[in-house]
Amino acid sequence: MNRRSLLALGGASAAALAATAACSPIRIVNALTPGDGVTVTPGEAYGSDPAHRLDVYVPSAAAGPRPMVVFFYGGSWQNGRREDYYFAGAGLAAKGFVALLPDYRKYPQVVFPGFVEDAAQAVAWARRNAARFGGDPSRLFVMGHSAGAHLAAMLSLDAQYLGAQGLAPKDLAGLVGLAGPYDFLPLRDPVLKTIFAPEATLARTQPITFASAGAPPAFLATGADDSTVNPRNTANLAARLRSLGVRVEEKRYEGLNHYTIVGALGEPLRSRHPVYTDVIAYLRSASGEA
Repeated sequence: MNRRSLLALGGASAAALAATAACSPIRIVNALTPGDGVTVTPGEAYGSDPAHRLDVYVPSAAAGPRPMVVFFYGGSWQNGRREDYYFAGAGLAAKGFVALLPDYRKYPQVVFPGFVEDAAQAVAWARRNAARFGGDPSRLFVMGHSAGAHLAAMLSLDAQYLGAQGLAPKDLAGLVGLAGPYDFLPLRDPVLKTIFAPEATLARTQPITFASAGAPPAFLATGADDSTVNPRNTANLAARLRSLGVRVEEKRYEGLNHYTIVGALGEPLRSRHPVYTDVIAYLRSASGEA
């Protein structure tokens, strides 16, 4: 999230914070997001690589096995840290969901499909360890922003990745994608061309290629002002899934861009835009909590 976006959407209080705080806007969002009633278990290993670590956010007072959400952050498949997304994990746990935020290998350490394979491994770990954290493995959602939404969508639509972990897309309760690249050909950026090479098999890197009638239900959202991932990605995947009979809730948020749509999961943007409220409402409905 950039400073200009925070100032524009956060109002006077955010302007004062941004002017005085010696930290990045994402740290401001984390600092303003309440963590009451949330217990965090950091650094759980879900695989053998140093990048195979995740943090688990658990609602402290929630009774009974709770729905689970594995949230994948974005960063162009090249950047990102799970610690920066405290606001997302705490925000989900505060509403009664067990949230798991994994790191994963990125370029240049791996190219496609290495990061998708890591995502599948994290989901399998979440199911195996659900009881440790009071989670319900039969109500497990995948969620992501930007490149993280691509990972979540690939797991939901291309059965090979969860299949390698002894699972299937039907084992997922649903997909939540924020500003995801699902149908992003042709590639023009030279780094992305390397990440997703060879050109002859680029179709297999696109979630929309694998849309089918058996896909999990989905909540797909984009910011109307997104100039990083074209909103047509969300519109195209939503239309394709809907045409196949899959339940899809599609949202296009005016006044939000590629970064502020995920920032709106935390404060101060949460109070000014309905992204957080809409995501929680969808997860509750899809998990039978509503």
